[in-house]
Amino acid sequence: MKYKFIAIEGNIGVGKTTLATMLAKDLNARLILEKFEKNPFLPKFYKNPKKNALPLELFFMAERYHQLKQQKAQDLFQPFTISDYFFIKSKLFAYNNLQKDEIQLFNNLFEIMLSSLPKPNLLVYLHTDIKSLQNNIHKRGREYEQKITDEYLVNIQTVYFDYLKKQNDFPVLVIDIRNQDFKNDKLIFKRIKKQILKKYKLGIHYLDLINPVS
Repeated sequence: MKYKFIAIEGNIGVGKTTLATMLAKDLNARLILEKFEKNPFLPKFYKNPKKNALPLELFFMAERYHQLKQQKAQDLFQPFTISDYFFIKSKLFAYNNLQKDEIQLFNNLFEIMLSSLPKPNLLVYLHTDIKSLQNNIHKRGREYEQKITDEYLVNIQTVYFDYLKKQNDFPVLVIDIRNQDFKNDKLIFKRIKKQILKKYKLGIHYLDLINPVS
């Protein structure tokens, strides 16, 4: 295995948890899944974003920190880990959701936490169109998500791509999964897995599932 730690990222409803779970099972890796259901501020946030954004993001950041800190401590027992998020997610969502004065407070805490956490050896970013995201959100049926707007999803997507294009700390593999059902199509999943297991240089790389590079 070329990587010890692979993180799967992407917009809301894109299929991060599904892909991470499938890869971990297929590759016999330790799996870290975000425990979003533990956040009591999530339903409140979608009802009143301005009032609940700061506690929402602080709670998420603390949970992610504890999970990844535990993963770092357990490296000796499991040499390969796959996660359905990367800690930078906390900062990106904070930029999108918080007010300016709140962001300053959030960043102070974020930088302290980030310095002690492992970076992924490879970040996989799943991308699809907004219509597909909304369809996925609707299908999984979480009541508090049903009023997520297209504008909100576009903003999240923009923040992610802005970060990915600028960072140079680790390789990033962007996979366009529009019209690709890796959950039910074994061939598509096999192509994704094959490309993920390749060695990549620092910076951003793109995967064409229709015409994959052999």
